[in-house]
Amino acid sequence: MLEIKNLSTYYKVLRGYVKAVESVSFSVEEGESLGLAGESGCGKTTIALSVTRLLPVGGQIVGGKILFENLDLTKLDDYEIRRNIRWKKISMIFQGAMNAFNPVYRVVDQITEAIIAHEPGVTKDEAEERGQKLFELVGLEPSRIYNYPHEFSGGMKQRAMIAMALACNPKLVIGDEPGTALDVIVQAQVLKLLNDIKKKLGLSMILITHDLSIITETCERVAIMYAGKIVELSDVFTLFTEPLHPYSQGLIGVFPDVKAPKQRMISIPGQPPDLLDPPSGCRFHPRCKYAMPICKKKEPPFAESKKNHLVACHLIKS
Repeated sequence: MLEIKNLSTYYKVLRGYVKAVESVSFSVEEGESLGLAGESGCGKTTIALSVTRLLPVGGQIVGGKILFENLDLTKLDDYEIRRNIRWKKISMIFQGAMNAFNPVYRVVDQITEAIIAHEPGVTKDEAEERGQKLFELVGLEPSRIYNYPHEFSGGMKQRAMIAMALACNPKLVIGDEPGTALDVIVQAQVLKLLNDIKKKLGLSMILITHDLSIITETCERVAIMYAGKIVELSDVFTLFTEPLHPYSQGLIGVFPDVKAPKQRMISIPGQPPDLLDPPSGCRFHPRCKYAMPICKKKEPPFAESKKNHLVACHLIKS
């Protein structure tokens, strides 16, 4: 359904170009969930904004292809994306539902606006009826659609945001940190809701998070990102049982084992690089305990180590 080939997205700032995403490739099959994981600032949200063509001022796709149902989205103009793709075929659950709604309009007005804009033949009454059914689908009282956003709790806003993302029956939904600012109980409820909706509607999904435990509950495959690049891609079970990249091993290693004896928490030393001037070779080498001379000079190829298990590391032979 979605295939990204060598995508590079930069942000222009006064000091040059921030190489937020560089030469990223992956695909999402119909009905599949893919998790994008990594530290803050590694390029996860930039990929989502590139796919939906919602990059802020200064952001630009400088290379690669974004193929959705064999249509290259990078070749379409803003009108075509807004009219035929965004929200109608690809929608997004934005990070922080607290700020995603306009506070001066009722929720019903914001959901029906999206429906009528993309489906001109739908009347306002029909759009409202669809909105109420969506509220029921996400576990909200249908009549609450006529409330203002400030009358909702954090969890209710997140559910309403999911309802809005489903308003035009998209084929692909991108969830950008859907559990942000929610307590663990509400977060679990929202993730269960996403899982149930995915199965019920047969949606494809990209879930963006820095929490690997969320991915294990919701996704079939996972891509680990570091400093604008994907360093490892495999199914969830393989990644957790056999992580190959040192960064993936570090991420999994920081999770405490509740059954193990008490010990000091492990962390990955150092800081992510400045993407205005990323390090040569492998971008992880300044923090990698296995770094070799070649790691500082040559960028490792992103290649298949085992079947459907890709990794970018000089330690691993493809």
